[in-house]
Amino acid sequence: MLNVNPKMISRLDELERDLLTRRQHAEAERWLGEIEGIDLTLAFLRNKREQAHRRSQRSLLQIRSTAPTNAEPPST
Repeated sequence: MLNVNPKMISRLDELERDLLTRRQHAEAERWLGEIEGIDLTLAFLRNKREQAHRRSQRSLLQIRSTAPTNAEPPST
């Protein structure tokens, strides 16, 4: 399974915009097979973007949970 680095989310957004433009063109030309292919690609892209968002949130939670606290040292 391909995992997308959360740093690439902006690139996925760019790809989605391009696919939506291509889909509009395919609709205007009535290229039904092309529309179907673009819709499938959009579904996969959106799924991967959501996975990347979840991975980035998990990473933030792990960083926060391992961050040192400001607890006072034990008295001697």
